[in-house]
Amino acid sequence: MPSLFTDRRGGVSLAPYDSLNLAFHVGDDRAYVMENRASLTLPVSAIQFMNQNHGDEIAIVDTISEIDPSCDALITTTPGFAVAVLVADCIPLLLSSSNVVAAVHVGRRGLVNKISLKVIARMRALGATAIHAQLGASICGECYEVPAEMAEEVSLMHPRALSQTRVATPALDLPRALIADLTSVGISYEASSVCTFENHDYFSYRRDATTGRFAGVVWL
Repeated sequence: MPSLFTDRRGGVSLAPYDSLNLAFHVGDDRAYVMENRASLTLPVSAIQFMNQNHGDEIAIVDTISEIDPSCDALITTTPGFAVAVLVADCIPLLLSSSNVVAAVHVGRRGLVNKISLKVIARMRALGATAIHAQLGASICGECYEVPAEMAEEVSLMHPRALSQTRVATPALDLPRALIADLTSVGISYEASSVCTFENHDYFSYRRDATTGRFAGVVWL
């Protein structure tokens, strides 16, 4: 299915949101964000974004809502309608099949609450088969340093998440753990090798704190 991942280049927002910031909630000028969103060239007339909160709520949508749904995953079965996820270190996960697509926000808490597996189950209940996953750019396992207790807690549920930084401090590799979840339920995948913390073409909350958000967008 057609999809798109943006980076931070090509928009109108000023520093520290320069330049293609697509999020309203980070402190950027709303008019700039609206212009940035309007600049996305897609063969669809509407993109639904969401109000993400690191939970496991899933919304099934078929029309644009004036108020973005408060959730961390959007699913649609409507042709010509796009759903989007916004990130700046978390994983933008796009799930596609011939008749159902989803945009999913997967951070540490999303990994722990298994939001990706819940979305896949919901997609399959809607008739999806042969689901394919795309993982966009996110922070890598050598850059996502966390306290030792947190690393241990997450790795008890997701052993593949356990990692170390280049100076051997505890870290988490969220993409590696997410891929393990996806393959465990028969999902094919492709994953970006770009680390948002290392690559300044992408927004990174861990690197910059006050910054914008880039997007993953998918549609039927």
